[in-house]
Amino acid sequence: MTGKAFLVGVGMTKFEKPESRDWQYWDMAREAGEAALADAGIPYGLVEQAPVGHCHQASTAAQRAVYELGLTGIPVYNVNNNCATGSTALMMARQFVASGLNDCVLALGFEKMKKGALGGGSGDGDFSTSPVARHYGVMAARHGFEMTPPTAQIFGNAAREHMERYGTTREQLAAVGEKNHRHSAANPYAQFQDVWTREEILASRTIHEPLTKLQCSPTSDGAAAAVVVSERFVRAHGLEERAVEIAGQAMATDTAESFASGSCVDVVGRPMSRAAARAAYEESGLGIEDVDVIELHDCFSVNELLTYEALGMCEEGASGKLVEEGATTYGGRWVVNPSGGLISKGHPLGATGIAQCAELTWHLRGEAGPRQVPRARVGLAHNIGLGGAAIVTVLRRA
Repeated sequence: MTGKAFLVGVGMTKFEKPESRDWQYWDMAREAGEAALADAGIPYGLVEQAPVGHCHQASTAAQRAVYELGLTGIPVYNVNNNCATGSTALMMARQFVASGLNDCVLALGFEKMKKGALGGGSGDGDFSTSPVARHYGVMAARHGFEMTPPTAQIFGNAAREHMERYGTTREQLAAVGEKNHRHSAANPYAQFQDVWTREEILASRTIHEPLTKLQCSPTSDGAAAAVVVSERFVRAHGLEERAVEIAGQAMATDTAESFASGSCVDVVGRPMSRAAARAAYEESGLGIEDVDVIELHDCFSVNELLTYEALGMCEEGASGKLVEEGATTYGGRWVVNPSGGLISKGHPLGATGIAQCAELTWHLRGEAGPRQVPRARVGLAHNIGLGGAAIVTVLRRA
């Protein structure tokens, strides 16, 4: 990368329960895209390319969505990288700009989902054909394979191992859910805005022991968008007050370490999250000690704890104590998932990673309203997908 890239416009729809609103994916994409362009104060005609993330729509759904913004003939890319799809589209946009190829790129992500738990990626129920068959094979060798939702099962087993190895408690896992549901009460974009006590979270229906319903992210409909531009574009259009620099960004995929231990803690992505974080820190020249606000991939409460460790916020095994002591909420060392995170804000796969960066942009500009993190200057987004991909993005107020 020879140049800098900046976020100058972000937008998103409210994330909603599937089938709760009469809209199509192109409607939500238009809403998010128009919001991002309006935030940047530029017309769609200046956009040169558009990487667009989605997982559950047809192959050229990106074109169908982007055409709602204009018919300018620009290249449109359909991006699918499981739950890391949105951040993958954003990373592509950043690469187009930072390489000098383009001055203005729109990253867009959307998802129109079905009710109920996500499947295991096999499509036909035969997990031997799934892209994550290796991951489930590691789980099955140690824990067997039960008839609970497969993604909850693999993360639930990671939670069991963490509890056995480090003494992490059910109460500490529930503290993640309690924190994130409480944060979402101030977020008008969140799918859920109810506040739950730790006791209520523990008493909610068990999905896969020890994870209860209020510790699991829901399926969601929604979209998010970001306008990514060069330093030259920022100056030419007087966008200095809007600009947030993408100071570092890295993707890592599974390595031998992910599978060698036979542990679900590694299979669900802690090693690749650690690698992506290390590379993003190196590129940005910043470390976790410089970060003020974090949006991370809490698809299940245990993954928030695993990510604390992968990002270097604490030693391995100490993440339960970190959340229990209040270090990751307002008044603590960091504010993690001020949006409510995936657990409470929602998780439309193609939009999630971009929505995380929209939330961070608002905080770094001082525009997050009642959930504003005071004096926030550096933000970090972490987005992960099994199969696998982990992307860490470090944002800095320009």
